[in-house]
Amino acid sequence: MKLVSIITVNFNQSYVTEQLLTSISQTNTYSAIEIIVVDNGSTENSVPEWKIKYPEIIFIRSDKNLGFAGGNNLGINAAKGDYFFLVNNDTEFTDGLVQTLVETLESNSRIGMVSPKIRYFDQPEMLQYMGFTDMNYYTARNASIGQFETDDGQYDHLTGRTGYAHGAAMMVKNECIDKAGLMADTFFLYYEELDWCDRIKRAGYEIWLQSAALIYHKESVSVGKISALKEYFMNRNRILFIRRNAPLPARLFFYIYFVALVAPRNILKYIKIGHKDFIRWLLKAIWWNVTQSKDSKKLGYPIAL
Repeated sequence: MKLVSIITVNFNQSYVTEQLLTSISQTNTYSAIEIIVVDNGSTENSVPEWKIKYPEIIFIRSDKNLGFAGGNNLGINAAKGDYFFLVNNDTEFTDGLVQTLVETLESNSRIGMVSPKIRYFDQPEMLQYMGFTDMNYYTARNASIGQFETDDGQYDHLTGRTGYAHGAAMMVKNECIDKAGLMADTFFLYYEELDWCDRIKRAGYEIWLQSAALIYHKESVSVGKISALKEYFMNRNRILFIRRNAPLPARLFFYIYFVALVAPRNILKYIKIGHKDFIRWLLKAIWWNVTQSKDSKKLGYPIAL
């Protein structure tokens, strides 16, 4: 039986993380697991209390926020599993989730990573993810299939190869990391899983959706639905993703497309929604990509606001 390391990252959401741990204990029947929780520089350190409350779980404390990739990488480096199941702390498990994903990875040596069907926790019949379309590198756009639709099983036939895994829940083979490396922590937040999937695909593996497995996602608990932090990293990392993964002709087209169309459109949107302050973070996102290498660890944005 393959050992599965379930890894989640907590940042200032200890109650939400405990809800996840409860859902795992109540639904999981796959016995060969270890659970690793990385506290990613939370203001209040819950790890000492957690170690007493959950003695069977591995807790790791980082004194600084390493971002989504950095926090997960810290967990992966401590894990012993054959497979790593990276899940957001704002998710909740369902029956058979781990077992079904393990069986999927074991069914085909070409599969390197698999994500389950994802529904919204607050609207449990509404889909968030049933696979991703392939990336258009000229515009850095792709789509989450089925998002915001009621799940009537209309996409269950899509089990199989998909464009990208979903960062909220993705199980990856240890051997993929040996060949493609860890997630690039230069992203800090957003797009890192897309970059990782592209590198795993270039290493010769496929990314799959398994519609028979289900997880619920509360989404954006740590960042919020609208914030300067989110706008900055979404724009910065969209450009960075193209720099790291697109062929030269697509990169050149995208740079013109972003400056001529995307940036003006975003500025108008910020004005319309009453967030003119976001404009400077859009400009900082662009400037970061002008002045920094594609592997730079410099954030260009303060973590603590």
